[in-house]
Order: sequence, then structure tokens, then C-alpha cells
Amino acid sequence: MTRPTPDADLAIETAGLTKRFGTQTAVDSIDLAVPRGAVFGFLGPNGSGKTTTIRMLLGLLRATSGAAHVLGSPMPRALDDVLPRVGALVEGPALSPFLTGEQNLRRFDAADRHSSARTRPARVSAALDRVGLSHAATKKAHAYSLGMKQRLGLANALLQPRELLVLDEPTNGLDPQGTREVRALIRSLSADGATVFVSSHLLAEVEQLCTHVGVLSGGRLVAQGTLDEFRRSGGGARVQVRTPDLEIARTVFAQLGVEEAGDAASELDAVVGLMADGVESETIVAALVAAGARVRGFEVVGASVEQRFVELTGEGFDVVA
Repeated sequence: MTRPTPDADLAIETAGLTKRFGTQTAVDSIDLAVPRGAVFGFLGPNGSGKTTTIRMLLGLLRATSGAAHVLGSPMPRALDDVLPRVGALVEGPALSPFLTGEQNLRRFDAADRHSSARTRPARVSAALDRVGLSHAATKKAHAYSLGMKQRLGLANALLQPRELLVLDEPTNGLDPQGTREVRALIRSLSADGATVFVSSHLLAEVEQLCTHVGVLSGGRLVAQGTLDEFRRSGGGARVQVRTPDLEIARTVFAQLGVEEAGDAASELDAVVGLMADGVESETIVAALVAAGARVRGFEVVGASVEQRFVELTGEGFDVVA
């Protein structure tokens, strides 16, 4: 098989990546493209293949067919070169319950042959501080809450400078304050130049946090792109026109193939329509003015991540891989 030349602008790139377990196809010929510096939200219903994909990207599972490049290098062939540049939290941290948080991190760091024993204490301390666990550094891990364990797993991923962070449900078990702190941490990592690949079932969090989105359904990649592209794809965008001339607006909508989606609040004197394929917002405004409608306001609103997710997968909020 001829392997594709990796795109230097992509942190993760796959071509026809496939994994079968016997007669079951868990991941079906997906072509992922994760730009460097992006915060990429990886979504999919239960059993859609998200965790299997992540395991293949990290070299924990060999693909049946297809190719994957991580940070420009083929996986798993370049495992030794790639993994020191990647921080990962997959399916929760494997902690030793009777070691403290600090001791767990020291143990994880000592297992990394690329780490320096000389700088270990300072790096462990900095990682604990970054995830807000300095106060619990000497507490045994078995006494940690689920959210604290999740934070410790994030600290482990941050023991070394990373070009890529792969985080599986990073806010699992966190209270609202902890969730906000992890969100801020991910943003700071992205601002520092790291690419963050986030698998999450919290669609509202993804909408606030991510720059790009990919959706798996039944092992197939059914959508990917920027957040704005994702919201606007599939005819999900809506146009709202504020005008006292509602009948004229409805007539223009019908002429342009814009399906009316009902009136907005009556006091706004507005009508709402679903954007038709190939119809630009400028075309709608021009047609309204030409027809004599007095346009007091015009807005195009993309569908929410939740709406698009349901349209693509038929699933609701139970989307943990």
C-alpha cells in the first residue's frame, strides 16, 4: 500500500484508517484531519469507535488497514519518536491507590525513559499546581474524589512539554468549578501552541471550547471541520428577518426556496427560515429590499452542536465512547 505524504499543517492525519475485530468493523475507513494548534472535539455515540481510534493513534492498537500520521510521523512505526511529544489521558488514570498524588506522578515520570530525574521534583510540583492539586499532593490517591483523580491524570499528561494532548473525557467527575478550570487549562495549552484532541460527551462544553469538531457514527466519520462549518452544514442554519412586512418576507422566502420555520416573538416582527443550499444571505437581503420589505434586522444563526449531532447520529446526550 502507498502511504500518503503527511501534511505539515496537521497534527493528526489518517487515511482509510480501519479496525476490525473478527467480523465486526469498529472503525470504518476514516480520514481524520486535525490542524496543528486546534482544539478538536471528537464526538460520537456509545460504541461509535472513538476510543478505538484514539488507541490506534497512540499505537496501543494496530489498525487492520489504512494509515495514521501523528505529528507528521507514521504510527505505530514512529512510536518512540512521537510518544514523548504527546500527553494522553485515556479512560482515566491508572493510579496506585496507596501512593500519594505526588508519589504517583513521580512513579509515572520515572517510567518515562526520556524524563530527567534531576528536574523531576520541580516538574511534578508544577504539574500539580497547574491542575489545582498542590493542596492534595501528600494525600493518598484512594482518598481522591473522581474529579481529583481526573485532575491527577491531566497532571501526568503535563509532566513534560507536549505538542499534542489527547484527552478522553477530561472533565469527567468534575464539579462546575473544576470543569471551568479544566476548560481554562485547555485554552492555555492551545494558546501555548499545543494541539488538543478532546473526546467528550458534554456537547455544550465542546461548543464553548473547541475550534474544530469531528463526529463518528457507526465507526464512520460523518462530519468534520471548523465549529462554524459544522454548525452551518446540513441545512441547519436559520435566517431571522426583522420586518413589519412579514407577508412580503414570506413570499421572498418561498421564491428562494427558504423553508419557513415559524415566526419569532411577535413583538420582534420577525420571521425565521431554514437556509436553503446554495442561497447566500446577501441574496436574501437583496431580494427582500427589491420586493419592498423594510428590513430592520437580519441574522444568520447556525445550528447548535447538539442539533447537528442529533441530525447526524440520531443520538441524544449519551455519547460516551
